[in-house]
Amino acid sequence: MIVIVLGLLGLGIVVFVHELGHFLAARWMGVHVEAFSLGWGPKLAGIVRGGTEYRVSVFPIGGYCRMKGEESFKAALERGDEDMPREPGSFYGASPGRRIVIALAGPAANLVFALVVAVVIAAAGYTLRTAGNKVILAAEYPLAGNSAEGLPAQTAGIRTGDRITAIDGVETKIYSQIQEIIFRSPGKPLRFTVERDSGRVELEVTPVLDRETGAGRVGLYAWIDPVVERVAPESSAYVAGLAPGDRILTVNGVPVEHDVAFQKALLDRPRTLRMEVERDGARQTLEVVPTWDKDGNPDLGITFRAVAFRVQAESLSDALTKGWNDTWSTIAGTLQGLASLFRGNVKVANAVSGPARITYMVGTVATRSLREGWAEGLSRLFNFLSLLSVGLFVMNLMPIPLLDGGQILLFVVEGIRRKPLKLKTVYRYQAVGMAVVLAIFLLTTLADLTFFSGR
Repeated sequence: MIVIVLGLLGLGIVVFVHELGHFLAARWMGVHVEAFSLGWGPKLAGIVRGGTEYRVSVFPIGGYCRMKGEESFKAALERGDEDMPREPGSFYGASPGRRIVIALAGPAANLVFALVVAVVIAAAGYTLRTAGNKVILAAEYPLAGNSAEGLPAQTAGIRTGDRITAIDGVETKIYSQIQEIIFRSPGKPLRFTVERDSGRVELEVTPVLDRETGAGRVGLYAWIDPVVERVAPESSAYVAGLAPGDRILTVNGVPVEHDVAFQKALLDRPRTLRMEVERDGARQTLEVVPTWDKDGNPDLGITFRAVAFRVQAESLSDALTKGWNDTWSTIAGTLQGLASLFRGNVKVANAVSGPARITYMVGTVATRSLREGWAEGLSRLFNFLSLLSVGLFVMNLMPIPLLDGGQILLFVVEGIRRKPLKLKTVYRYQAVGMAVVLAIFLLTTLADLTFFSGR
């Protein structure tokens, strides 16, 4: 329930910002707003100011902005009128240019929200928990269903234990920086600067496209030392006596250098794990009786120690630059994802999400982040909402009828023709849009069902 509530509130913030953009632009363009609601459904409370009813509704999923003329448009359709009703102060009574501004304001508000969040987070700073730049060649450690033979990292000559210090001249101190560059570069040759015992080498690696995710893949894992950071209470590791700070040396006699070797030792699902650990300079042996989740993954209740990497802008101008760069990078990634989807380079079920899955994702990010403290939790939550807001910005500008982009296209055509469109033309255009939006809704709903069913 906490995940659902937090998810609805998070999604509601992004949608509310969108509708607020339409509201403010409508007021600025002289279009009367009849009702502006926080939430959907039956009204809980409301107050009228300046001819506009400001209300709070039952379902906290965003809100809506109802402008003058919407009801007249429906009535004209029912009467079979040929011309659009254009009352003074109504949405359709405004010039095409003013309507374009109003339609554009919703996506623009989402973009501004994302940019402001990115700048504030960059200025305030946050701690990123990740791995260092030391890597493991996945081909040497094939995990269940993840064969990495012949992937670019192996063919380029990267070895387990290498440190990737730069990619295309961009310094990479932590694994998440390496991962981000690889993810957004399928098919693009990258120059890796690698440090190993024999010295520094330059290697060219071209990520391949992963059809499961639409991202680039080279066949690397992050190297995480098998040092226990946390042990969940009442877990199998806790019962066996494993404690924070323990370094796992062997599992059932197999040496464990890193967390991937630890995972490999569990592939055969042994009934007991005889672990040799180092604690305070002394060695001792513990026996752990593992448990497994519904997907067959080990659930021992331990978390290995990550690298705490502090990210913070040095000045206000640096925060503005970082905020803009992060926002633009998200826009570019979203467009790249859409292009991969339309080219058929990624599975649809993995590429699209409906309201249920988005709510679940927002709620999950919120609950997991807030467990680590309010400051870091809110930072991560709003960072995710910023990502979601950029997605809403891009999607709403697509030239699909009923979406803002489709409406803008309609108003541009009307402006070029220099005369109003016939009511039937607008109706047919919106009917096509309704069919497209319904198809998208069905597609995302099927993708959500696939996700929640685990298939």
